[in-house]
Amino acid sequence: MIRPRFRLWLLLGLLLLATFVSLSAGTLWLTPDTVLDRLLAHDALDFEVWNHRLPRSLIAILAGAAFGLAGAIVQGVIRNPLASPEILGVTQGAGLALTVAIISWPHLPIAWLPLVACLGGAGGALLLALYNTGVSFSGVRFALSGVAIAVTLSSVTEFLILSHPLDINTALLALTGSLWSRNWHHVALVLPFLVLIPVGLCLAKPLNLIALGDEAAHSLGTALNHTRWLAMACAVLLTSLGVGVIGPIGFIGLVAPHMARRLVGGHHQYLLPASMLIGALLLVLADTLGRTLIAPSEIPAGVLTAVIGAPYFLWLLARFKG
Repeated sequence: MIRPRFRLWLLLGLLLLATFVSLSAGTLWLTPDTVLDRLLAHDALDFEVWNHRLPRSLIAILAGAAFGLAGAIVQGVIRNPLASPEILGVTQGAGLALTVAIISWPHLPIAWLPLVACLGGAGGALLLALYNTGVSFSGVRFALSGVAIAVTLSSVTEFLILSHPLDINTALLALTGSLWSRNWHHVALVLPFLVLIPVGLCLAKPLNLIALGDEAAHSLGTALNHTRWLAMACAVLLTSLGVGVIGPIGFIGLVAPHMARRLVGGHHQYLLPASMLIGALLLVLADTLGRTLIAPSEIPAGVLTAVIGAPYFLWLLARFKG
């Protein structure tokens, strides 16, 4: 039997391979030797690899890892395999905040967008927390109320877009989930992931205890409320920052933890890093396909993840019901 640790190294190898393919693929396909030569030359005048494909790949890796990790954390806290940031109002809150900012301040610097998205994601999470305040924690209630809040926020976003036709193109581009035109300036915006990801990985042991049930976790010394809110805050920030940089990317937070669970099992010391690697792999592949399927035009990565993720979600629902 293959050990989970070896499977993590295998996932890392697949991610590196996918990244190298991403650097080679595009309207103009480059040979591996050409890609290596341009990377080693570190030529700032090289637009195709150094200033276009490399920053996009780095953003896809960090954002995909963040979405996958956030999804695994949310599923661990709620103890519901169908939970994800997308159905708890976090992604929709961040998207609504971006829409309001784009419509109200069309010349807002891009450096402010992650902060705006974080505020919106935190607002969506706050609505969910307020609705569930004063009642005993229930994963089903938490998930269902999150779905209701997510639908409401999405409806408000759609109303704002339709009621401001002059700004609809910019808003829709920000909400499709795309790495188009992302460059080194955007790479700087995802650097906070380098702090948040280690924090999320440190939640592995508390999440393992939560998986045993509230009574067992409490008897083993876990501060349930503190752990839950810390974990959810980490998931909110990871998701919101990703939405602020590349827009909403659907289904990675749901699909990546499921794939990881099938590969490495349910222990979070393996599940969390595996979810990160699979999330990064999925987003890199989606971005690569989006740039090559109908080149020179592009398909937003968020569209491709939805096309793949929606059938997978339906399969999960059928399997979960059964």
